[in-house]
Amino acid sequence: MSEKQNVISPTAILEAATALVRRLGEGKTNMVDIGRALGVSHAALYRLFPSKAAVMDAIVQEAMDEEEELAGKWLDAEGPAAERLLHMVLDIHHRKRTRFTGDREIHDLYRRILVERQDMIMAYSQRMTRLIQKLIAQGVDRGEWHVSDVPQAASVVRDAVTAFVHPLLLAQAIEANAPVEDQLRATVATLSRAFEAGVDYSSIRPLGSRSKP
Repeated sequence: MSEKQNVISPTAILEAATALVRRLGEGKTNMVDIGRALGVSHAALYRLFPSKAAVMDAIVQEAMDEEEELAGKWLDAEGPAAERLLHMVLDIHHRKRTRFTGDREIHDLYRRILVERQDMIMAYSQRMTRLIQKLIAQGVDRGEWHVSDVPQAASVVRDAVTAFVHPLLLAQAIEANAPVEDQLRATVATLSRAFEAGVDYSSIRPLGSRSKP
């Protein structure tokens, strides 16, 4: 067993843990079972992951990294920015929807992450916002879109599509049988039309900033 302990890898641990979570759920998955699935003592796992929670966090992080890669491919794709933005959001929506309907135990891991690891959620949001920002910048550089503040426009897009990609909000919409994809397409189309017409964020005053007559 000592030989196996020496060659055990984080990837192998996560693969075994993911399989157990899918079969048993997070609550019934423990480090002893993960070690047994790998043929090693659970003590060997602690050399790479300090706790079961750290393993669960890493499973979700892998899912987040996969989603970032999925979205990022649209930066190098052919086609107008409006079309690529739609496909970027649709890909993430479909991935999360598939996870909710067909990989429920992994989807449910997000529930704890949303509560306990806001740092992971914030980092994920920032990475995805940067991808949106790069795509918008491409649209502006090519003369397809006209916005005065690309980072601000990216934040607007991120907030507008959150309902279609947030694990809990998406789950609620699916359970309510809402026409989520139609709403997603309408939202992205509305944003794209606005960017085509031109958005000058400097002319948008915050609430309460208008001078009194």
